Amino acid sequence: MAGRGAGISTFLLAAAVAAAFADSSIVVLALPDLYRAFDTSIVGVSWVVTSYNMAVVAAAVFFLPLASRLEPGATARAGIMLFAFASLGCAAAWRLEALVGFRALQGLGGALLLGASLPLFDRLRLPSGRGAGAALWTAAGMAGAAWGPALGGVLTQLADWRAIFVAQAPVALAALARMPGSAPAGQAVRRSIGHVRSRYKDRKEGEGEGRLSRLAPGVGLALLFASLVGALFLSVLLLVTVWSLPPIEGALVVSALPVFALAAGRLTPALSPRQAAAQGAALVALGLAALALLPGPSEGLAVAALALCGSGLGLAVPVLGQGALAGLGSLRAGLVGVGVRHLGLVLALALVAPVLSQALDRDGRRALLAGTRVVLDGNVPLATKVPIALDLRDALAQAKEGEIPDLSRPFDARGARVDARLAQLRDELVTTLEGVLTRSFRGVFTLCALFALLASLAALRLREAPP
Repeated sequence: MAGRGAGISTFLLAAAVAAAFADSSIVVLALPDLYRAFDTSIVGVSWVVTSYNMAVVAAAVFFLPLASRLEPGATARAGIMLFAFASLGCAAAWRLEALVGFRALQGLGGALLLGASLPLFDRLRLPSGRGAGAALWTAAGMAGAAWGPALGGVLTQLADWRAIFVAQAPVALAALARMPGSAPAGQAVRRSIGHVRSRYKDRKEGEGEGRLSRLAPGVGLALLFASLVGALFLSVLLLVTVWSLPPIEGALVVSALPVFALAAGRLTPALSPRQAAAQGAALVALGLAALALLPGPSEGLAVAALALCGSGLGLAVPVLGQGALAGLGSLRAGLVGVGVRHLGLVLALALVAPVLSQALDRDGRRALLAGTRVVLDGNVPLATKVPIALDLRDALAQAKEGEIPDLSRPFDARGARVDARLAQLRDELVTTLEGVLTRSFRGVFTLCALFALLASLAALRLREAPP
């Protein structure tokens, strides 16, 4: 019975960890709904994602010097309660500013939960033996980050964007109910002394190694998560906002990422840490480059590109993640691991959101010219063409910066639902505009691919043997 109870506790704690990691990207398929609900811009809704990740980084940096004084069980409980409260606050948000504020509180709670959960896994005495806790923590985090967008998309279409946050509270509170107990004081002291000795030994053994070799896992992990902004944020925005896929269809496309990450993870034992990390990051770069080269809407090509990203994620993250944790005390390692991942996301989001908004604004004018040409060349009466062309111009002119208006409305308002020629013209226009706007994403996808290439270079500095 004890073994079964420990298994349930392990599962619930892993689910809470996955939920906290998923929050980095879980709302991306709901961004168009948030866009409309709060009457904002792409930069505005990007803060719903950025505020969470910034809060995680800030909290990790703040609590890192205090790690030796924090009791993991109490810290995790505080984090879970704050995370659950803030999740319900997000669900009840009445303004964008309120949602961003509650997301920041979620990030604070998430950082405490994620940092403290690493030593808690060790207390559960996993049957896999030493190091199993760190491996499970890394796996739960990767699963949450990869599956987050798909789960958020399903909840958004089946219910509402608020359902994303309502669903998170019980997941976190269930883990709270089965939280492992605190370690005895003597055991905690022995563990702390052991960590100090281990770190001293690691420093002595690593004196002959270059500084870059010691920093390589953390740097590589931060750069890899920066590149994943392309796969977790930009790809979803492209699918739902530009290609107008329903959230569930977008979730099916994005699900290629976690499916292939899981499959590729089985190949890691056959490779050295350096090979797995470097080749995995290179696959992520290749997938993002493929997304940058998309000529227009193509769900099949998007699935193939995300499959490459997922395969790279499955190879590289376990190696880089565990390498970044090596030689640190458990709670300190958790905070470092959390901070490094989310720092990469924050830096990339800070660069990507304004660049993408400007690109869409610039290419909106190109889309207007291309769309006007399509309409004027269409096989419909001139008396119908001209009003539609003017309506399209007004729709694009009235759109906020970075917004992509629904350009099928002027056609539907003038009879496209019953006029086959007008419907054909509408479809030709939408295809043309989607192609122009798809190419607007090339610059930001290329930037994310560059992050992945830099992560691959950092991975080449890893030690040949596992730390």
